[in-house]
Amino acid sequence: MNASLPIKHTQAETDLIDRFDAAKAHLPGSQVIVGLRDSAVSQIRDKGLPHRRVEEYKYTDLRAYMKSGAPLAGPATLDEVRAILDAQDSYGDLDRYRIVIANGRFMADVSDAPALAGEGVTVTDFSEALSAETAADLLAQPTTAGLDGVLALNTAFVQGGVLLVVKEGAAVSKPVEVVHVGTGSGALVTRSKITVSKGASLRVLETFAGDTGNGEINAVFDYHVADGAKVAATRLIAGDADPARLFTTIATIGAEAEFKSLGFIAGPSFVRNQQFVNFTGEHSEAKIYGVSMARGEGVADQTLIVDHAVPHCNSREFFKTVLDDRARGVYQGRINVAPHAQKTDGEMMTQALLLSEEAEMANKPELEIFADDVICAHGATSGQMDEDLLFYLRARGIPEDEARTLLVLAFLSEAIEEYGEDDVTEGLEARVRDWLAAKN
Repeated sequence: MNASLPIKHTQAETDLIDRFDAAKAHLPGSQVIVGLRDSAVSQIRDKGLPHRRVEEYKYTDLRAYMKSGAPLAGPATLDEVRAILDAQDSYGDLDRYRIVIANGRFMADVSDAPALAGEGVTVTDFSEALSAETAADLLAQPTTAGLDGVLALNTAFVQGGVLLVVKEGAAVSKPVEVVHVGTGSGALVTRSKITVSKGASLRVLETFAGDTGNGEINAVFDYHVADGAKVAATRLIAGDADPARLFTTIATIGAEAEFKSLGFIAGPSFVRNQQFVNFTGEHSEAKIYGVSMARGEGVADQTLIVDHAVPHCNSREFFKTVLDDRARGVYQGRINVAPHAQKTDGEMMTQALLLSEEAEMANKPELEIFADDVICAHGATSGQMDEDLLFYLRARGIPEDEARTLLVLAFLSEAIEEYGEDDVTEGLEARVRDWLAAKN
């Protein structure tokens, strides 16, 4: 009989296990949550961090990238948080509500919870909710995620976040920005659960301000979209930080509901933005968009699984990637169609523009179809800038740098414009320009 040998832990894995031992007594949660945390750390101890031999991480080797594991960030002061928010405002003059999670902890004093209550939205501290004996559901993960290593890290170390509930029929008049603030003192691990009740609607903006020193960010947003509800979720991941940025969206969609999301990546050295979308009610729709830009040795990973478990649902996945220098882009997308999920309509497309001969793009679109009355398709393209188009613009007096910028903008804007939400996305073009200008 063959016995599996214990793995040889990397420095990062050793640091993470030691981090848990040091922090365990101070992490929030009931005994049920303590058990879930212990199980998650056992997974890290037994299997290590995700690596290339794990199919879902074949192109994104987190084990190789993470060289160490920083301690969890301590509490932030109000003065620190206010200074960072004043200096870094991702959406400028956009009229919106704001929820602040600083160093992994909900900060009510700089959040708009009272104003949101007037719109039919309740905001609760996630860390307090973890103390209930029925809190296990707060850390539940979709079956399509399997034993995902990033979710295991989140379960083990989650410090806090928010529970946000929109009451039945409420249409929140302004977007809600959930901003993660780091004061440079360590890793941030957060989880938020957002429930949009029957017939309600909500727009969420997820942003980050400050820094985490040498600590990673691991943030999970768990959306429950009830029958007839509508959600638009925009995630903005920008900056030039080296530590890993690990983001997860879980979306459970009821009947006759709509969910759409945009994951916008511009700059951090290592980003994995993964989404697990699950249909539980008929006649619903999901539209998932992604825009990624990476240069240097950067890695931008957009991973997606859409689970059509019921009939009569539509999904649309459209991702754009721009890579320069020796950067690597990853798109892994899979549409699952269950045997009884007839009349499914699923369409997936990923396109990459390579600005350097050394840039690499790994495209892996997949369909797993077990029903016979469906319409499903996928496609993938990668290529360099069209020199004929570049020549055309230059022949009309446009300088080469500006011509290249216009072509990149045109390429990425297709996904941004199809996503819609113009008031939210109008500033993204400026971010694309800034990213391109930083090269010059």
